[in-house]
Amino acid sequence: MIPTQYYLLLSAAVFCIGIFGVLTRRNALIFLMSVELILNAANINLVAFSFQYGNLSGQVFALFAMGLAAAEVAVGLGIVLVLYRNFSDIDVTEATTMRW
Repeated sequence: MIPTQYYLLLSAAVFCIGIFGVLTRRNALIFLMSVELILNAANINLVAFSFQYGNLSGQVFALFAMGLAAAEVAVGLGIVLVLYRNFSDIDVTEATTMRW
C-alpha cells in the first residue's frame, strides 16, 4: 500500500505547477489548464485522505469538484472564444482594453 505522504507530495507538486502557470503565463488556455491543475491537486488530497480514513465522503466530494471543473472549463472556453474574436489573440492582458 502506498503511504499517504506520497500522495501529498504529488498533490503539492501538481499544485505548485498550477500556481506557476497562473502567475507566469499570459495565454488564456494555459491559464485555464493551470487552474485545472490546482483543482486536480485538491482532488488528489481529497481522495488520499478519504482512502486513509476509510470514509467515502472525500471521494464523492472530489466527483462534485470534477463536475464543477467541467462547468468552469465550458465557461472559460466561451471567454477564450470571445477574446479571440475581439482581439485575434488569446492574451489575457489584452482584455484590460475591453470597455463599453
